Amino acid sequence: MNGKRPEENYDKISSGLKPKQARIFLKNKNKKIIIMEYIRQFIEWTKLKIRIHLSPEKELYFHEREIWWASLGVNIGFEQDGKNETFERPILIIKKFNKYVLWALPLTSKERIGKYYYQTEYQGEKSVIILSQLRLISSKRLIRKVRKLPSKEFREIKDILKSFL
Repeated sequence: MNGKRPEENYDKISSGLKPKQARIFLKNKNKKIIIMEYIRQFIEWTKLKIRIHLSPEKELYFHEREIWWASLGVNIGFEQDGKNETFERPILIIKKFNKYVLWALPLTSKERIGKYYYQTEYQGEKSVIILSQLRLISSKRLIRKVRKLPSKEFREIKDILKSFL
């Protein structure tokens, strides 16, 4: 940000609040540091998102059933965030509309069980596809291809998604 510690930036932001708002905000010092870290991540993601958006179109050859690393960013609420400097996360391409736009499902390495999760394994490594988080993304977000999901698993996933409608 500006080289200051997060709490210094926070104090500057919180100084414009009304007394009642300031008391609520200042209630927990750890909470304000967490909030400042979130703000820092949003700012970093916004910078990267602008670079991705302004980058020239690259010739990517992606297809349905493929798993790619994609820059998903910092999101809101329970939406899956990306990780690392490029805010990336593996995604499964569900539907390719054209060379610019696709439907994707995020994956996680955390064990999840329930009707909104699909377990998969590749070379001894387990992953979970988060079926409830289908989203439309630009192909500009794609970073690198990982692998192709077996046809049988892909059909099962599509059938489960259709059952949600």
